[in-house]
Amino acid sequence: MTEKDPNLLLQHAPLLQQGMTTPQAMRDVLYALLPVTLAAVWFFGLGAILVLLASIAGAALTEWTFASQEKGGESLLDGTALLTGLLLGLTLPPGLPLWMAFLGGAVSIGLGKVIWGGLGHNLFNPALVGRAFLLATFPIAMTTWAPLTGADGFFTVQPSNLALPFMQSGTDAVTSATPLGLMKFEQQSTPLVNLIIGNTAGSLGETSGLLLIAGGIYLWMRRDLDWRIPVSILITVMIFSAILDMVDSTRFPDPLFSVFSGGMLLGSIYMATDPVTSPITPKGAWIFGVGVGLLVVLIRAFGGLPEGMMYSILLMNAATPLIDRYTQPRVFGRGKALT
Repeated sequence: MTEKDPNLLLQHAPLLQQGMTTPQAMRDVLYALLPVTLAAVWFFGLGAILVLLASIAGAALTEWTFASQEKGGESLLDGTALLTGLLLGLTLPPGLPLWMAFLGGAVSIGLGKVIWGGLGHNLFNPALVGRAFLLATFPIAMTTWAPLTGADGFFTVQPSNLALPFMQSGTDAVTSATPLGLMKFEQQSTPLVNLIIGNTAGSLGETSGLLLIAGGIYLWMRRDLDWRIPVSILITVMIFSAILDMVDSTRFPDPLFSVFSGGMLLGSIYMATDPVTSPITPKGAWIFGVGVGLLVVLIRAFGGLPEGMMYSILLMNAATPLIDRYTQPRVFGRGKALT
């Protein structure tokens, strides 16, 4: 051939480039959570900032303690501690004592990540491990919800935020019920527009459904999550919520309320999709999502607590190795074993 092919590109090795790195994926999730975090600060004021900073500090300090023993301390630079602390903080009540938020961040890294051998080896979502620890250890504080403060009360700090370790706050704070609590215990529904915008009581990052979905779309466009998991969770929740709603509409909420209330969107988009603790096969992702959605509906409808997203994800995290085992595609050229 005498003519040169303009489409032929010759270059030396390496010929493959890494399209996505762990720090980049962590930054993408942080960017997606930024609007939700700002909304939490807007709705709950200075107390929200303090709780988020306390949980992040607990996670970062624990990561630094163990990473300093590693060669180069690479785990300090990948952003996992920052993201874990932020995710935990977004699942906490606005009036939680700061020392509890700090302890939760430490437990998230220590028991949720380090004890398993570091990033990539943990079986359970670290942020949810920290929240489960706090809920089991301090159930009253974790189920006491501060009302919205808005722009006028931005600098208001709940007295419970400043409670000393293992001590009660000096002044009782005004509390408010969450939409799930009102529906479960008082059969009182919350307008859907309030759930979409975020004008409701609850954990810091679970109130604004619109911003949570917007962040999820960003992560999907960046290819940082497996879309099958949140889609299968939400479809399952809507189907079984519709069935229960047809049985007794005064006791069980409608599908849209079930999707936009509580930690459904936060857990489905940002926690259930954790690539380390969720299945790696497409079929496994569907099974995982259906399992989470079914467990959420069962716990919310028949459990003692109004919310069940955390336990549903943790239970399916435990089933992930089994799901991966039975959904792996057959190796090319290998048949079934002869008996």
